[in-house]
Amino acid sequence: MFKIKRLYTFIIQTFLPVFAMTFVICLFIVLMQFLWRYVEDLVGKGLDISVLAELFLYAAFQLIPMALPLSLLLASLMAFGNLGERLELLAIKASGVSLLRAMKPLIILVACVSIGAFFFQNEAMPRIQVKLRALLYSIKQKSPELDIPEGSFYSDIPNYSLYVKTKDRETKMLHDVIIYDVSKGFDNMAVITCDSATMNVSEDKSFLLLNLIRGQQFANFRQADLTTVSSRRSSEFVPYSRENFKQKDVIIPFNTGFDRMDESNLEGTQIAKNIVQLGHSIDSMRVTLDSINIKDRKVIGKHTYLSYRTTDAYLKKDSLEAIVDSKVTPQPDKINFDSLIHSFSKDEMIQYLGTAASEAENSRFNILETTQKASLQKNIRYHKVEWHRKFTLSFACLIFFFIGAPLGAIIRKGGLGMPVVVSVALFIVYYIIDNIGYKMARDGVWEAWQGMWLSSFALFPLGVFLTYKAMNDSALFNTEAYGNFFRKILGLKKKRMYETDRSVNETTIPALSSLNADPELIDTLNTRNVETLKDVIKNHNEYGYGPDIIQIVLSILKEKGASFFDIKIRNIDRDEATAIYTTFIKSIKISALAYAVGLIALALQWIVGFDTLAGVGFALAVYLIFLIKTFICYFDFYRCIDKKPKKQIYVIVILSFVCVWIFYRYLKKQMTKDLNNIK
Repeated sequence: MFKIKRLYTFIIQTFLPVFAMTFVICLFIVLMQFLWRYVEDLVGKGLDISVLAELFLYAAFQLIPMALPLSLLLASLMAFGNLGERLELLAIKASGVSLLRAMKPLIILVACVSIGAFFFQNEAMPRIQVKLRALLYSIKQKSPELDIPEGSFYSDIPNYSLYVKTKDRETKMLHDVIIYDVSKGFDNMAVITCDSATMNVSEDKSFLLLNLIRGQQFANFRQADLTTVSSRRSSEFVPYSRENFKQKDVIIPFNTGFDRMDESNLEGTQIAKNIVQLGHSIDSMRVTLDSINIKDRKVIGKHTYLSYRTTDAYLKKDSLEAIVDSKVTPQPDKINFDSLIHSFSKDEMIQYLGTAASEAENSRFNILETTQKASLQKNIRYHKVEWHRKFTLSFACLIFFFIGAPLGAIIRKGGLGMPVVVSVALFIVYYIIDNIGYKMARDGVWEAWQGMWLSSFALFPLGVFLTYKAMNDSALFNTEAYGNFFRKILGLKKKRMYETDRSVNETTIPALSSLNADPELIDTLNTRNVETLKDVIKNHNEYGYGPDIIQIVLSILKEKGASFFDIKIRNIDRDEATAIYTTFIKSIKISALAYAVGLIALALQWIVGFDTLAGVGFALAVYLIFLIKTFICYFDFYRCIDKKPKKQIYVIVILSFVCVWIFYRYLKKQMTKDLNNIK
């Protein structure tokens, strides 16, 4: 009997809930993006809830190919991140199970998901896309819901503009109504005003029925088709009619109903076909395109632009008569094309080449079937793009799993923090590359397979690399390793971890009377109890106390007979601090010198006109390199002497990129003082 190992069951149980949660979240996010994209087409149409529900259902199914890879990436990263954070992955490896073997059940699961995604793309997606696009087109064509505002003109009714001063919400009565009717043309515009009106919609929702009460209608008699341009521009009198009415009915064509588009109109497009149908369509279109190309070649052979080929002598040169004539009539010498070209001036060449190109382009449109061929080639590209799209989703799911799972094992961070940031960043890169490839394939710049598989080709090496690193327990995200690498490039020593657990040697503490200290300070410290004095020593950096104060406090504690076993003091290496200080001074001087050289080179280019751009770039590069080295030495110095730097140093770092020598004397004075305080 087949039995799944308990480890595999545990890993699957860890992965599946996370995958279900991330899939729902990702699908919801892309669905909101879809809603934001089409919100202008949905708002104000008066659509039924059933129509909106149907639209969102089709949209959710259609967006699964976008949400599925992202959810697999996020779920695998979170699942293995949780295992690493809870040290469960470490226990699995300690028991002799490799990472790839621990991933085995999820590899099988994701492979099944990929196969299901392929069948979904091939069988379900064509039907979903047809229904979604037909429904979207129907919604876009639907007229907006009739909601005439108060105090402003309403122009959403074609050829009509309505103005309503006030509306009665209870009786649905409109007061002080003005209607501009240009349905018969602007020259035959009619204006209707009335005191009040009621508005209804016909049963088939194709007309607006307006019942106007106590008003007037104005219309002119000018006929647009009989009036000449000169008479329209003249100032002659145009007769008009005026009609007073107590009650008048006006019918305005305005379709407020929801008419669904016939889905059969999309059945012949590439979005409605599966792989087999796409293959048949591509083959049939290729046959048609080949026949057009054969016909074009024949036409080009008959219609040539070299005049000598149309002469009788050229057409009959293979005949015996042409041979006899050739003995009698001397043949012209062969023309050297290069010498002929060089015999013309530059302006003449531009004129002749432009004329030839224009004639060739005109003849191409007159002779060849360019329009049909271009349309056919475009249709073939669209079908090929859709054919490859059926496979790219499944492969993307596998790639994202082999990126997410090893990355989670390396990062060892679960939850929705770091995994979400990494997943979104990777998916944005994938989405951008995929869109670039799709547009290149669609426009015929690249072959269809090159464009559609571009994102997979770009991310596949990353998945292999991360899997290899995770299997070998590589410290891929160890910032200290990268920091030491850059330190080596800059010529600095590796970052040291200074000892902080040296106990105080009571025998080396001098007597209080031997210290040359302020008596008032000694009296103040003597009033403190032992615990307070120990706290001063332990947290002297936070309080800002220097070595002199620490020495006095230690001598007072010795006189009070306090124990020193729980007091730890950093053993500061003065020689190392001096070396770091010296490197700091050299680096800041070189950076300031490079800055000055760059300014001089830039001034020479502006004033004298010398080409010093390369020198400016070199000086800028040297300046930035030694500026970075300067502040690395600065922070290393204060770590070495166990003291926090000034808070304003971060502002100085930012401003130093603009001008470093302004802060040179300040930084040097501060570090020299701190170095002299070391004993």
